[in-house]
Amino acid sequence: MSNPFSTAPFGSIPFGGAQFASASKAQFDGLLTLANTTLAGIERLTSLNLNMARSVFEDTAGSASALLAAKDFQDFVAIQATLSQPATDKLAQWSQGVYAIGSETREALSQTLDTQLTEAGQTMTSALDELIKHAPPGTDAAVNASVDVLKSALGTASAACATLNKTARQMDEYAANLSANTKPKPAKSKKA
Repeated sequence: MSNPFSTAPFGSIPFGGAQFASASKAQFDGLLTLANTTLAGIERLTSLNLNMARSVFEDTAGSASALLAAKDFQDFVAIQATLSQPATDKLAQWSQGVYAIGSETREALSQTLDTQLTEAGQTMTSALDELIKHAPPGTDAAVNASVDVLKSALGTASAACATLNKTARQMDEYAANLSANTKPKPAKSKKA
């Protein structure tokens, strides 16, 4: 009596364990790249924030010393008026740094994801094509219909990823334009 669960008709499919292992390794390597890219972005952002905090602390201490050294109220007001522009400039510089880190990290992640999705799609398409070639006699229509549905789903997923990437790039451009309009203004020179 034959085993009804036998995979003998599919046993000769060339896309077997070694190919799946290779595809899995490639996906795992891609995930490691994504994780390392994300952590590098977080590290850069943390460094930027720590440097900004240190700078704000030093500026605040210097400002407090300058204000405490004021001899009268007019001197106090004059000193206070000069303190706001450097803080505004630093805030603009910090926001541009955050934007640059976010933009560069997003671009690196996007490139890795694009590569991974392309490779996964090609692997899946190849496997599906092999499945069609090696389908048991009499199942051609069902296998072809199933493969067509899967290929359509791959196409839809690929199109969705392309749309998300396009939208992210448009948001990047918008943020770049916004960032360009918030560059620190040069300090006005004092006349003697």
